[in-house]
Amino acid sequence: MNYVVMDLEWNQCPQGKARENPRIPFEIVEIGAIRLNENLEETGTFHEVIRPLVYHRLHFRTQEVIHISQEEFDHARTFSPVVRDFLAWCGEDVRFVTWGSLDLLELQRNMDYYRISNPFPLPLFYSDLQKMYSIEFDDGKSRCALEDAVEALQIPKSRPFHRALDDTFYTAEVMKRMDLNQVGQYQSIDYYRLPQKKEEEIWCDFGTYLKYVSRVFPNKEAAMRDKTATSMRCSKCGLPVWRKVRWFSSGGSVYLSLVQCPRHGYMKGKIRLKKACGGGIFVVKTIKPADEDTARRLREKKEKVRSHRKDRRQRQKEAEKNTA
Repeated sequence: MNYVVMDLEWNQCPQGKARENPRIPFEIVEIGAIRLNENLEETGTFHEVIRPLVYHRLHFRTQEVIHISQEEFDHARTFSPVVRDFLAWCGEDVRFVTWGSLDLLELQRNMDYYRISNPFPLPLFYSDLQKMYSIEFDDGKSRCALEDAVEALQIPKSRPFHRALDDTFYTAEVMKRMDLNQVGQYQSIDYYRLPQKKEEEIWCDFGTYLKYVSRVFPNKEAAMRDKTATSMRCSKCGLPVWRKVRWFSSGGSVYLSLVQCPRHGYMKGKIRLKKACGGGIFVVKTIKPADEDTARRLREKKEKVRSHRKDRRQRQKEAEKNTA
């Protein structure tokens, strides 16, 4: 298997969000990629600037970051022929590697806008090196900038940042310094195309935790009523579990739960409700082991949420009484 380490630069509507084309809020203006073999040896590079057809003028933030001249755009090809050449260059049996979770999503959104057939498998697994770097070198939750990772690993800064091929070069250098035997199992799942039927929903066992990705639901209420979306099981043995703390909102679109496996102890569940690109809501659920301290803090958090809700309802009743 080959790795395609890729980076995209994109533009957005210079007149602001109110004037953007909702089908393509970010228009790709540069693709950079390096192909590595299984030994992480470079076997090829791809780089091309793309002449924009939707947002002809660069947003001021794009100008500040990428420094592509108008002359480069004037002599560039448009997206459709460039991306077809890029996909052919990638070849088959490849694993995409990115710094962050947005590049593949925006690539597919641009492909859909220009009606280019999507050749990627469903589900599409890829390596988000930003996440893997956090798992190996940090707390697994934080996400650092590529330049910060380069500095931390003492990689020589021989190129500028914020151009597609240069950022791809640095991403590949970071990858070469990581222990892929340790973190390579933590693959990411692309969320641009989602399961459409219950039978297509995704369960992944990453060894230290389980991840579930649901089909698309019309709204949050429908998602949280679905038994599969809210079910819990032991992440180690898959056995039924005892419910200790039922799902409760932790603020916004995050829900938490606590269960106990008779063999492996506490398991913490987390649901993130996300907006699907085509509309609707889908569920990303993780289940992982929890220690006594985590279980205690989760119980306390639920009690705090319950207390806040009780106080809010009481204040609402008093306000209604005073205005009556």
